[in-house]
Amino acid sequence: MSNFFRTIKTGLAGLIVLAVSACSATYEDHGYIPPAEDLEMITVGVDTRDTVADSIGRPTAFGVLQEGGWYYAQSRWRNFAYKAPKVVDRQVVAISFDKDGVVENVERFTLEDGRVIALSRRVTDSNVKGITFLRQLLGNIGNLTTGRLIGG
Repeated sequence: MSNFFRTIKTGLAGLIVLAVSACSATYEDHGYIPPAEDLEMITVGVDTRDTVADSIGRPTAFGVLQEGGWYYAQSRWRNFAYKAPKVVDRQVVAISFDKDGVVENVERFTLEDGRVIALSRRVTDSNVKGITFLRQLLGNIGNLTTGRLIGG
């Protein structure tokens, strides 16, 4: 009988460990930012777009204009059970260039530096208000004529 209880205890311990591990958060990393050591090798006023591309690589995001900057972004997301994913860390490295393509500035921004921006939401309101689907469906019963059905 002692062996039976030992098996049950082991099984329950295994279930508890499995249940606790299933509730742990998982993390996902997206994007790329160059390491700090590589960014320190960039010299403002000396390096150009080509030398920056050779030393740390080209980014996936560019400024709007030809003379615009380069932006490297990385985010870390926390996923936990049924909750929506949440950004726990975000870093952006911005390298700006002058009109000749020479590095003007290298900046690093974090999640704390960001601001929440309210986006404009343009939604077309429905002209059908207060009318249920069934009422819309049944409302056309008296309006049907043979001429409308045939197309004449």
